[in-house]
Amino acid sequence: MTQHSRDLSRRRLLFGGAAVGAGVLLAGCTSNEASPTEAQTKAAAPGGNAEPGQRVVIGFSAPAADHGWIAAITNNAKAQAAAYSDVEFKIVEAGADAAAQRAALGTLISQKPNVIVLLPHDGKELNAFGLEAMKAGIPVVNLDRAFPDAKAYRLQIKGDNYGMGVAAATYMIEQFKAKGVSNPIIGEIAGMDELELTQERSKGFTDTLAQAGFKVANRRAARFTADSGQQEAAQLLQALPKMDALWNHDDDQGIGVVAAVNQANRKEFFMVGGAGSKKAMEDIQADNTVLKATVTYSPSMASSAIALARLIGQNKGMSDLVELQVPKEIVLASETITKENVSNYLKLGF
Repeated sequence: MTQHSRDLSRRRLLFGGAAVGAGVLLAGCTSNEASPTEAQTKAAAPGGNAEPGQRVVIGFSAPAADHGWIAAITNNAKAQAAAYSDVEFKIVEAGADAAAQRAALGTLISQKPNVIVLLPHDGKELNAFGLEAMKAGIPVVNLDRAFPDAKAYRLQIKGDNYGMGVAAATYMIEQFKAKGVSNPIIGEIAGMDELELTQERSKGFTDTLAQAGFKVANRRAARFTADSGQQEAAQLLQALPKMDALWNHDDDQGIGVVAAVNQANRKEFFMVGGAGSKKAMEDIQADNTVLKATVTYSPSMASSAIALARLIGQNKGMSDLVELQVPKEIVLASETITKENVSNYLKLGF
């Protein structure tokens, strides 16, 4: 993979241009809100681990908030830290790329925080920093983009990309069974194909479909942007004049996908989204588009990262576990949001 490709990390360049022809529909997107909803943090209720204890200084760094998902990551982390009277939160600017983030984090090490929570521009390129911090006795909580070396972090917490594909396919299979569709025509609009996360999502999807005897009829790769989603969807719709279901990997590019579907006046299929944006949830609740479900990859993981970093800094374990320490790895389940349960998830939309 080239340096340029590596820099195209999960949420970079997501809105590189206005979506072609989407017009009013794109104006309705709410995923770029400046602050998260209250429920994206967990209140520090009295009792147990939430009781004020040893003071913990948490250093934090994430890429610039140039998009709703990344903005929610940083805002959630800030809000969760503010919920604790015994946490001091030190945010470090990430800069424009992995090298700039690495330089800024080097300064943070010299300040000797108790724990560092880090969403790297690129996990492979920031691996050396993780090793350095851990060697200096500063536990590192790696968020979302994995370090390849397990010695580079104390805790890794991330979403389940393979599980997103599994969840999307499982929902489709259930719908096909309920509708009596035995030979469905299935489309897929992926994200950026050079990214491992996209490959994992597609593999989870195709593996699960294959177990039911189904396969993808046409797959297009977009760029996690609304305009690329619209362009790729338009071509997929032309290639498949009839379709039973469509999985779009990302709810932000899904804005463009829905625009293309509406422009083509296609209504014969249902669509499943990915990530869990507020806009997608509102569309599912209104039930006035082809989008009937989405599978989660929630930025609330940043709130959990701060809560767990605090416990690590205080040498505590998780209250519901027998073990005395916070686990080494946490992979959050990808949950399926439909009209029936969307009211429970709206508070988590970004």
